[in-house]
Amino acid sequence: MHDHAPASTGIRSASSRRLLAISLSLTATVMVVQIVGAALTGSLALLADAAHMFTDTSALVIALIASAVAARPADDRRTFGYQRAEVFGALINAVILILLAGWVAVEGIGRLLNPSDVEVAGTLMLVVAVVGLIANAISMWLLSRAQKSSINVRGAYLEVMGDLIGSAAVIVAAIVIMVSGWMPADAIASLFIAAMIIPRAISLLREVFSVLSESAPKGTAVSEIRQHLLDYEGVVGVHDVHVWQLTRGAPVFSAHVSVAPELLAEGGSGRLLTDLQTCLADHFDVEHSTFQIEPAEQPDCEPHHA
Repeated sequence: MHDHAPASTGIRSASSRRLLAISLSLTATVMVVQIVGAALTGSLALLADAAHMFTDTSALVIALIASAVAARPADDRRTFGYQRAEVFGALINAVILILLAGWVAVEGIGRLLNPSDVEVAGTLMLVVAVVGLIANAISMWLLSRAQKSSINVRGAYLEVMGDLIGSAAVIVAAIVIMVSGWMPADAIASLFIAAMIIPRAISLLREVFSVLSESAPKGTAVSEIRQHLLDYEGVVGVHDVHVWQLTRGAPVFSAHVSVAPELLAEGGSGRLLTDLQTCLADHFDVEHSTFQIEPAEQPDCEPHHA
């Protein structure tokens, strides 16, 4: 698609990487402020919201580190390079999140059972929560334009939206404490935020295990890919199909393709191989594909079966 409208100006028109870096800086700064605020006010909800922001901060930091590591060239020991670094980083991130959410939940329930044991400074809690809300609102505004055209920025945008909801919950709890002195409001807000963290952490773990177990990437229709390959002239069978991913967005494909003997006799295997790899790249976003071209009469060929 080509956009012939006048070029946009302003900070929101910066590159996606720069926008994400600015958003990361804001999120990390507010996370630190919330941790300090939680220590000063005794608010568990602020600490839970800091943990919630940790989900975004750590994910972006891990992605940046992993992208640098993944850029290292492959060698004789790591023939696929270092792209799995992102997966192991995500695994560590998910485990930390589950532990944090579990601790917040246990502490929150404890405070609900014994509300008189805790005194929360509602005014300072409100100030810190408002700072978090403003920072998240700025991040959403920065990303709002780019998220319409970039799936990566869209993901970050939705994460920041979740942080904004968490900050709003803390603000409500702080106002309740200031107006009525009802301390359990802090514990309830912390449990709400913990409930937002756990599904995201579990989803991240599922994705990690899917990659490490070499399952086909989500949304990949192996049968559809096979049919695309079978539609090429001279292809009579596709078998031993394998699809997996090194990390998110890096699928790998391999298959045996049995072809008509006359195509091999005419020397058309090279052209067919190029066509098949182009098909995978253009239609299914698979940049790394390997095909074994073999004659249809070969005894161990099993046409049309994975």
